[in-house]
Parts: sequence; structure tokens; C-alpha cells
Amino acid sequence: MTCRFSSAVSLTLALWVTGSLATQTLARQSAVSATAAQGGVESQVDRVFAKWSETMPGCAVGVATNGKPSLAKGYGMADLEHDVRITPDTIFEAGSVSKQFTAAAVLLLAREGKLSLDDPVKKYIPELPEYPASGVVTIRHMLNHTSGLRDWGSVAAISGWPRTSRVHTHAHVLEIVNHQHALNFPPGTRWSYSNTGFNLAAIIVQRVSGMPFPRFTKERIFQPVGMTQTSWRDDYTRVVKGRAVAYRTGPEGFQADMPFENVYGNGGLLTTVGDLLKWNENFTEHKVGDAAFAAEQQTSGTFNDGRPHGYGLGLFLGTYKGLNEVDHSGSTAGYSAFLTRFPDQRLSVAVLCNVATNATQLAHAVADVYLGDRVKATATKPTSIPADAAGLYRSTATGLALTVAPEKDASGGNRTWTFEKDAVRAIDQFGTVEQYVRVAPAKPTPQDLGAYEGVYASADAEAELTAVVEGSILVLKQRPDHVFRLTPTYADAFGAASLGTVIFRRDNAGHVIELSVVQDRVWDMRFTRTAKVKVKS
Repeated sequence: MTCRFSSAVSLTLALWVTGSLATQTLARQSAVSATAAQGGVESQVDRVFAKWSETMPGCAVGVATNGKPSLAKGYGMADLEHDVRITPDTIFEAGSVSKQFTAAAVLLLAREGKLSLDDPVKKYIPELPEYPASGVVTIRHMLNHTSGLRDWGSVAAISGWPRTSRVHTHAHVLEIVNHQHALNFPPGTRWSYSNTGFNLAAIIVQRVSGMPFPRFTKERIFQPVGMTQTSWRDDYTRVVKGRAVAYRTGPEGFQADMPFENVYGNGGLLTTVGDLLKWNENFTEHKVGDAAFAAEQQTSGTFNDGRPHGYGLGLFLGTYKGLNEVDHSGSTAGYSAFLTRFPDQRLSVAVLCNVATNATQLAHAVADVYLGDRVKATATKPTSIPADAAGLYRSTATGLALTVAPEKDASGGNRTWTFEKDAVRAIDQFGTVEQYVRVAPAKPTPQDLGAYEGVYASADAEAELTAVVEGSILVLKQRPDHVFRLTPTYADAFGAASLGTVIFRRDNAGHVIELSVVQDRVWDMRFTRTAKVKVKS
């Protein structure tokens, strides 16, 4: 049977065929353009990670735009001994990126009425001493880093056992906390980063929920969000398939640098870039909690006087090149991590590395590629230093020394500086003022140094330090073989590499009776002089 078409029908068919071909052509062109654009983006990201080769450790990177994964790549090696490459599915340790998950677990219990963020920590951790002279430490203080609690890892290092030098557990954390007779500052008055609060928070979750913290977070957070490759390093001997080995650079090349400890909540999250991006999306599309839950975790905490300090519940809340940013960095042993989210642009970037590097800088470089002209270069106007301000200063709060040089500017460090006669004022991004007063550089003689010799003991650190003069140098010795060389700064104050600042304290008669170790996270660890006679080296 022969079919015949009228000229009108033929014309209609011709137009349909032509239109269909045109549509297909446009679709192909659009797909080619999208592929080319994505290829251009990937090549730019490749350049960010260009240094990571097949002969060295490296990083994985993941990007999500508008709630959907848009890039996932690996660079470098996950295992140098077995020639295993890093892929997007490689598992890394996320360091302090972990803190937001611990805070989320506490927040879940709070919203169920099983605890309050404003409860005293001692209600759940009776091992915590009372600090009547300072005030009550609350759960919110810990999750905001305003508790004043000394960082347990810093205390352990002062005791002679830096992290990863022994297998620390939460039992060790509780024991260290129990021995602290003082806080760095009254709760709610200052901001100081402390891992201790997040270890205690994990313990609180376990005690209140009645289930192990890793199980609670798996059932209540990881599984609902779809984080199928995420767990905690609660047992460092556990075999974790697909985990990257962490490294550091040694004198003969790369050396393994793994976190051999069983503490978590402060860190210890084993995860992938893809799983982290799923979690970031939960702040918009809620699978755990709801909009109010997400908002509360991203609300800045405040000091006692009402000033916001820019840290939520396990999250930094700030800006990057003029755009709102919610982020957290992390590092443990040889691992380095950064997870960031630009909520207004619906962009997330995760970077996980198995070698000490600046993951924050890498993630921001990737964000720059995706944000394009939406980011603006920012320049910090340098603060000029008056010539007569040059010299040495001492913090009235911590005793730390500050050297002011006129040829440098005072910008950076998120602080602004003002210079007065014989004084310097530093104001941080939270509005907290730190006062420094001018001091004279110390030039003690060997005879002067002899006044410091003796044995000093600390109940808080459960350790002894022995001060002796060797030649013209004062050193501190600690069993079994630690020797800290002290470099004079101002009167009675010394710098000690890997230990911090050491300040000798005198009684009203001028006799040396104590020494104090000062670090960023331990402001005044006292050691009492127990032997005043000269100690033979």
C-alpha cells in the first residue's frame, strides 16, 4: 500500500523533522559546552593540587554545588609502602572537623529534653573539680571553647607524654581533668581552643544516652545522612579498609605519622570527602534534626557580657572574601582537613590530606574556582608601628612575651593593635582586649641563673622538672631524657622550645618558690619548688 501525503502534511512533517534535529543539535552543543566548562573547572582544580605526585602523599577533594556533588578527585598516594593511590573514596582522619558531629550529638539530646546546654558539666562528669573562684563550667561553654578548661593534650605534653607518644584513652582524659586545680580563665569571659571540652562532651553523650558514643552517632547521624564510610577511631588497632596512612616529612623522606590513641569527639572521625559533603547538605535539606536544629548549631555563642565570638556549636562562623562561610579545619598527627560551606552560594568544599599541609588554603583555592567573580580580593590595611614603640612587652594576662619591631606592620592574626607609651593593646576579632606592658630584656649571669636551680613538682601535671645550670645555660630536665634549654626573655621569664614560656615566681622576700609553664592552651601550670639546694647535673 502506497501512502500519499498532501503538500500541507509534507510541510508539517518537514518542519517537525527540522525542529527535532535542531533541538538535538542544541542539546548536544549544550552538553559539549557543559563538559568543556566542567573540564575547565577540573583543570583549574588540578593545578591547585599539582604538587601531589605518585611518589608522595596527597589529598582528596570534593565539591558540591546546589546540593549536588559536582567534583570528586584524588591526588597523590594513600599508602607509599603498597603503592595505593588516593581516590575520592579514600578514608582519612578529619581532625577537629569532627567537633561539629560531637556538638550535633549533644544538641540532639538537648532537643529531646535529656540535657540542657546550660547544665553544669559536673552534673554529668563528677570527675570535674569545682572552681569556686572562677565559676561554673557548662556544656555550652565547652562547645563554644569558652570553658577555660585546659587542653588535656597540652597538659599531657607538659607531663612528658605528648599526644601519640602513648595510647591515650578517655580514662586518661578524665584523670588529667580531675587533677586540674585551676582554669585558664573564668568560664564565658575569654575564648581559647580546648579539645578537652569535646572529649567530655562525647563522654556526656555516652552517659546520657546509655549507648557508646560511636554507636549513637552512627545510628542518629551517620546512617540517616547516608555517611556510609564514616566511623570513629575509637580503637586505633581496628582495620579500616581504604584508609590512607598519614605521613610527615623526615630527614630521609616521608615517615608514617599516625594518631595512635583512643580518644575521639575532639577529633578521630574517619571519613571521606563525599560523606562530608552529605553532612554539609544536611544544614539545608534536613535528614538529621530540622531547620531549628541547623540554625542553633550555626548560631554564634556569646561571652558573659553579650559579645558574640563567632563560634557556634563545633563550627566557625565567619566570612571569606566578603561571603558568609561556615567551616572548620582539622589536623591530627599527619592528617590535615578542611570542610567549608558558603550557604548563600550553596557551595561546599571538602579537602582531606594524609600529610601535614594547609588544607584550608587548598580548599579556599578550590572555592575561588567555583565562586569566580563572586569573591572579592581583600586587602588588610597595615597598622604602622611608631618607632618609639619598638621593644619587648609582656602580656598582663598570660605573661607571654611580645617583640615589637618598627620595620614590620602590626596587621594579621585577626587582631588590631594600638600603641601607647610603654604599652600595647591588642584587640581580637571578638573584641577581647589584651594588654602588654614594656619590659626590659633579661641578660642573667650564670650566678643569676643559679637562683633558679632546684626541683619543681606539679600535682596538676603529675610531673617534676629539675632546673640546673650547665655552663652559662639554664636547662630544665624531665625524666627519662627530656632536656629543655631556656632562653632568657625578660626578668624571671624564659622561652623553651616545645615546652612554651617558663616564668619563675618569687615570694615577697624575693626567693624563687615556683615556676609556671605557659602555652596557648594552658595559661599557668604551676610547679612548686620542692628542693632549694643546688642540684648536680
